[in-house]
Amino acid sequence: MMAAPDDSVTSYLRQWRAGDARALDRLLPFVYADLRRIAAGMLRATPGHATLQTTALVHDVLLRLLGRAPMQFESTAHLLNASARMMRQVLVDRARMAASDKRGGRWLRDDFAAALELPIPDGTDFDALDAALEALERAHERMAKVVELRYFVGLEVTEVAAALGIAERTARRDWIAAREWLRERMESLA
Repeated sequence: MMAAPDDSVTSYLRQWRAGDARALDRLLPFVYADLRRIAAGMLRATPGHATLQTTALVHDVLLRLLGRAPMQFESTAHLLNASARMMRQVLVDRARMAASDKRGGRWLRDDFAAALELPIPDGTDFDALDAALEALERAHERMAKVVELRYFVGLEVTEVAAALGIAERTARRDWIAAREWLRERMESLA
């Protein structure tokens, strides 16, 4: 750790405040070790930041300092206290973001079937239904399409007929026959 008399640090702070950007470059080696010590202590004292390293926290604060207009630091202690406050704010912001992301952020939760507004009853055995639909598709391809459009998409019979280019009466018959066929098939699988 480089030791500098406090008056040298104060001099660099004044030069930086006066607009000399190189003064900050000369100042940082003198305070860098102190910033790392402060950051390490904060990370030890604040649980939940296992992925953040001391160096990354110090560099985040340094970037914040560089991105601002020169601040009115009066001494080394003032600079280190302000840096510690910035580190605390970085840790608080990370914790808030993690808590928000963990709980879905701004996303609204809804039941999947309800969100899609599908007419799928609770307790449906999807493996058995899938096997039965595959068998129906091999036996009666159009009926399987009617079931997919009615059951999974939620289309009305008239909409199914229009989508498949068939008469509404044919779509209705296919729907009735396919439901019965699937019920028998799923009962035999159970």
